[in-house]
Amino acid sequence: MEIFELKDIKTVPDLVYEYSAKIKNDATPLIIDNGSYNCRVGWAIEKEPQLIFKNLIAKPRKERGKKDGELQVGNDIVNIEAVRFQLKTQFDRNIVTHFEAQEQIFDYTFTHMGIDTEGSVEHPIVLTEAFLNPNYSRNLMAELLFECYGVPAISYGVDCLFSYHHNNCPPDGLIVSIGYHATHIIPVLDGKVDPTKARRINIGGYHITSYMHRLLQLKYPVHVNAITPSRAEELIRDHSIVALAYQEEISKWAEPDYYDMNVLRVQLPYVAPASTPGLTVEQQKERKRELARRLMEINARKREERLAEDEEQLNQLMAVQDLLEEGETDEFEEALKSYCLSNEADLIKMINNLQAKVERTRQKIVAANSHEENIVIEEPKPKIKSILQPKDQQDFDEWITGVRKKRQDILDKRLAKRQRRQDMAKRRTAAAQERMRIISQLARKEKRDDDFGMRDEDWDVYKAINREGGDSDSELEQEKLLELEDVLRHHDPEFDGAGSSIPLVPGETHQLHIGVERLRAPELLFQPSMIGSIEAGIAETIEFVLKNYSQEKQKLLVANIFLTGGSATFPGLLERLKRELREIRPFKSSFQVNIAKNTSLDAWYGARDFSLNGNLSEYLVNRKDYDEKGGEYLKEHSASNTYTWSPDPLPIQIPPIAEQIVVEEAIVDVEME
Repeated sequence: MEIFELKDIKTVPDLVYEYSAKIKNDATPLIIDNGSYNCRVGWAIEKEPQLIFKNLIAKPRKERGKKDGELQVGNDIVNIEAVRFQLKTQFDRNIVTHFEAQEQIFDYTFTHMGIDTEGSVEHPIVLTEAFLNPNYSRNLMAELLFECYGVPAISYGVDCLFSYHHNNCPPDGLIVSIGYHATHIIPVLDGKVDPTKARRINIGGYHITSYMHRLLQLKYPVHVNAITPSRAEELIRDHSIVALAYQEEISKWAEPDYYDMNVLRVQLPYVAPASTPGLTVEQQKERKRELARRLMEINARKREERLAEDEEQLNQLMAVQDLLEEGETDEFEEALKSYCLSNEADLIKMINNLQAKVERTRQKIVAANSHEENIVIEEPKPKIKSILQPKDQQDFDEWITGVRKKRQDILDKRLAKRQRRQDMAKRRTAAAQERMRIISQLARKEKRDDDFGMRDEDWDVYKAINREGGDSDSELEQEKLLELEDVLRHHDPEFDGAGSSIPLVPGETHQLHIGVERLRAPELLFQPSMIGSIEAGIAETIEFVLKNYSQEKQKLLVANIFLTGGSATFPGLLERLKRELREIRPFKSSFQVNIAKNTSLDAWYGARDFSLNGNLSEYLVNRKDYDEKGGEYLKEHSASNTYTWSPDPLPIQIPPIAEQIVVEEAIVDVEME
């Protein structure tokens, strides 16, 4: 039985790279793939991105009397679970909306890339953005880069389109981009994107991880704190698969043998109990004496404190009595009111009670001091009461046999209870039908002579229809079972602990058995309704997009269905999509499904290739363009969004009635002058 250990990989803080003179003097373009999960940054002349980090910042909360904690960005967050509730991202789904967080990300990026020019970043930037990114978001992004960082020029592109071109795909195809927060179905015809027919599904890697997290926490509520989003993400990344036929695969898990062979056993971290040797009898006695001494010291201290309080109150009451003897009647009356007393008799009675209480407390203190050393320690009672010790070998064998029989009787009784509960849950079993028969007989009884419960026999009916069979000694049974198993473990060499209530494997109670959850979580891509979403899955959305085209164009699109995005790496996803398309497309029609070489990095590679093709200057938006046409402006290319200018705001029109009122008020003002 293989048990998987959680890796719990900690991030390593990024290095600050050298800012070479060649990069600085040549104004090398900086490629930034600004994904909603990971940010990938590198120079255009490098083969791989230098920085890959999660697009997150952690801002520690300000504590009273302390300075603000240091802001952590990306890979500087070594333990992400420790600051889970302080994390912040610049994205709302896959659109950048929180630009104060984006500024922190850019500061981190430019610093770790080694850029040391004061006041500006003197490199053109090729930046990825979401498909059909709103002009408002692009406008604020351009404002941040031009005004805050003084970049010379920016070129925008869509990540999945960069990946599409990097994989040398034909001019016609259908892109299925599975991102962290959203999935896009984008048709491409003659090398141009058709945005009017594209569709977006608000399901991605984040929802799959969140669903797995919730499933495991509901299944193991006792380990709710140990099942963290990071561990759920690790299970999704390393062990989840997409079922080829979901309902058929789920039905297989109902078989116990299939479950045992395919269940994934994951070990949660736990602290093994310390195996300290047992204390001797003398050590136990000494320990009890020490505890008794401490208890006596605590009681003696409390008695002395109580005695001091009573003596103080007695002295105050005696002083009040002296006021009466001295003739201070008014003061005496005021003092009586402060103690809630009505007359002198009540005062004398209270004084006598306090004196008696003080005397009793003093006697207790004297008695406790005299008997302080005489601490009696009771001998520990034998743990096993009902089991007699054997005298010879024959008696020993009979004794062991009796212990085994008692243990087996308890186990059989538990098994019968469990079977009865299962039978009660099924409608067609004899137990459930008998229970319903008894209930129906009771329900038919006339109300006027309803005396059910007045006789002892009536309660036998309650026991008969009760799910537990009228037995409520489960705790006593558990204690008895543990006692018997302890005896067998010490005296019976043949006892192997089979069916024992104590786990034999260390840490077995801290194991997660992951079965259908491995299939259910990634199934969200095809059935978003599993988490209450009303959107269609990938297969239905592809079918909807294809129906908007003629049969000829449909053939061109399905001839190259291209999978990309960080969440497109699930095992079985390619086969499942082919199966769904086979059901959608006409009988014996052909189609082709391809997947990106590197679903996570191909967007950065494609942006790097775009910056090195020699025509980058034609697609860069410089500071002059920004000043003249606004921050939302972009220059279109094969991997960019389509630019649609935002219309000017409508002029404010004054209604005719309001206009007449304004004119009349102006005339009145003139006449008054």
